[in-house]
Amino acid sequence: MLNDIQKLRETTGAGVMECKKALGEAGDDFDKAITIIRKKSLAGATKRGGRATGAGLLESYIHNERVGVLLELRCETDFVARNSLFRELAHNLAMQIAAVGSENVEELLKSPYIKDESLIVDALIKQAIAKLGENIKIERFCRYEL
Repeated sequence: MLNDIQKLRETTGAGVMECKKALGEAGDDFDKAITIIRKKSLAGATKRGGRATGAGLLESYIHNERVGVLLELRCETDFVARNSLFRELAHNLAMQIAAVGSENVEELLKSPYIKDESLIVDALIKQAIAKLGENIKIERFCRYEL
């Protein structure tokens, strides 16, 4: 049981007690527990959607010296803005913008994620919100191409 909790925690990024409860609800079915945690995480992310995002970072990305992106990704606190998961999300989103060439934030959020076609970008951001516990939003971006 302890190994399952640890494995579930590593897979989902959820807390120990949340993993323990999910495994209990799922009758020790690991895949079912993942589904339970993801549903709860997305519900929590939806609740955080209205909270103000006063911190964040600018992420730049240049691909083959031909495509450049500057992204403003916002969160609620500087603590999360310095977090490696948040920084990784910003980098992945900048790569997404370079690859897809979306015109605006709404279009970007609806596009399939380049590293996992089964996810849309909006779902990727909601997963990060669930892991980090703060509202995250793409404020704006610009893309240049030669």
